[in-house]
Amino acid sequence: MADKSEKLSRKELKAPDEFQKLGAQAVPWLEHNGPKVAMGVAVAVVGFGVMATINYMGSRGQHTAQGELGSALKVLGRDVNANAVSDGGPDAPFKTEAEREAALIDSLNKLRGANKGNTVAASAALPLGQALLRQGKADEALPLFDEYLSSAAPADPLRSAALEGKGYAFESKKDYEKALAAFEQLSRENKTDFMKGMGLYHRARVLLEQGKTDEGARQLSEISNAAPGSAAARLAAERIALLTSQGVKVPAPSISVDAGH
Repeated sequence: MADKSEKLSRKELKAPDEFQKLGAQAVPWLEHNGPKVAMGVAVAVVGFGVMATINYMGSRGQHTAQGELGSALKVLGRDVNANAVSDGGPDAPFKTEAEREAALIDSLNKLRGANKGNTVAASAALPLGQALLRQGKADEALPLFDEYLSSAAPADPLRSAALEGKGYAFESKKDYEKALAAFEQLSRENKTDFMKGMGLYHRARVLLEQGKTDEGARQLSEISNAAPGSAAARLAAERIALLTSQGVKVPAPSISVDAGH
């Protein structure tokens, strides 16, 4: 994501609203780079977005958790440069993305091991699940998303990230009914502008992937009413144009839609 509009500073990433803006900018890029690449980068965005969790926890007075999780996630701030000369220091660049990924997973596993059953471990479940999903380990990632969701308050701004990750994990396993259920829950629960309509859009994607063209097209047609002006609405319009060019009849949107908002 080389576009300048997508290069946010570490300070900007600390606030949930700014993280949501980053995700909104990333969505069109993800859509045009294929589902496998899209999933990998989407969860990478969430990985950085867990900085929002740190800020959120800190605002609730959980300063110890804030510090421990922040320390575990420091590897995300280190560069990846195959040609860099490492001095062995804590901020030394990694040679590869895989090396940084392994370091992140190790860091989060150690944190969770030292904090079994408490808030710190539950908060670390989200970035760990995302990291494992990037490695294609959906079966290992799924219980971590569930752990995060079971401990997160209804207003937690990153519940949507966990639900989306859960949907992607089931989709990667071709367990489409459970993927649809996860994205349906995302549609019902989400209250943020960033994810507005994305649960519906993901449902439409999965339906189309299943070969249920009429149902997928109908779902796409409802997004412009459910989430006007959103990234999901723009993506739906692009997909509708493609389907129309292929001879698919896409129904007009209904007058009103209950998108769970």
